[in-house]
Amino acid sequence: MRIAQIMSRDVKTCLQTDMLDRAAKLMWDFDIGAVAVTDALGQLVGIVTDRDACMAAFMQHQPMQCIQVTLAMSKHVVTCRPDDTDAVVARLMARNKIRRIPVVDDEERPVGMVSLNDLAIAMVRSREIPAQEIASTLAAICEHRPAGPTAPL
Repeated sequence: MRIAQIMSRDVKTCLQTDMLDRAAKLMWDFDIGAVAVTDALGQLVGIVTDRDACMAAFMQHQPMQCIQVTLAMSKHVVTCRPDDTDAVVARLMARNKIRRIPVVDDEERPVGMVSLNDLAIAMVRSREIPAQEIASTLAAICEHRPAGPTAPL
């Protein structure tokens, strides 16, 4: 199954220069766990999750309205294309231990977002995605990373 068939198309974005409370409000208002971060040209430059926002506020000892999105976002973003298959995306999620992947066009502009939830729902609806593949992806994502030194943001 192609990702274009199962991705969320109404991808929510914010600018890297926005304050973190804007990203948090988008996540709250649209019941999503991540927001794609773009530059002024609309190209993807990062992704910020609800966890990123909470951890940035905690580590900076600042309210979200005082922290720029660029300080909390992940700058190394794993992306996929609309024509990629569900199997390719599941492997990307497992390898990188992530639950969401922005879908970008040829100009690196976000055109969608695909989540582990999307893959699971597609599996239930169509049975094209093997249940074992979703279970393996989830297990790989949930496996604990090795503990590292604590570094302030």
